[in-house]
Amino acid sequence: MELLDAAMTFAIAAHSGAVRKGDGTPAILHAMEAAVITATLTDDREVLAAAVLHDTVEDTGADLEEIRARFGDRVASLVGTETEDKMRHLPPDRSWRARKEAAIARLEAEEDPGAAMVTLGDKLSNLRALYRRKEEKGAAMWDCFHQKDPEQHHWYYRTLAQVLLPLAETAAWREYDWLIRRVFDED
Repeated sequence: MELLDAAMTFAIAAHSGAVRKGDGTPAILHAMEAAVITATLTDDREVLAAAVLHDTVEDTGADLEEIRARFGDRVASLVGTETEDKMRHLPPDRSWRARKEAAIARLEAEEDPGAAMVTLGDKLSNLRALYRRKEEKGAAMWDCFHQKDPEQHHWYYRTLAQVLLPLAETAAWREYDWLIRRVFDED
């Protein structure tokens, strides 16, 4: 089976029955949307496989060694860069900022440009969902998150935009920037 087909099949099985916070949509749709966005940035099959797998370690029973065994070192490394340490020894609302700072630091340290592409695919998909939720619920949209302060989310997404500046000439980055301005009322 081709690498990307195998990654999609694995991700579908891993995310089976899981839904997203806030809107209850199937989690696999986010993984697929992240991969579609990433496909506007590259046709590198390993990067696209990592995009579709980016939440499997963080949100399902899969681990990085399983990803490495099935999809190779590079895919596992890219997924690892995108995988957040949940810091389960702390309540999620107290660990939120530290988890996001660590994610930013991992991305900044990553030399493979594919990592930035996977991150942009993931975060642009997230921002699209936030924009839709804001249109539907207004400020109440933040109630479903552990971190309820929109300024903290604003800091995170804007900081990532700066880290992702090497992709600033792409339509995906421009949409990402536009959505930050809309979701967080920058304009």
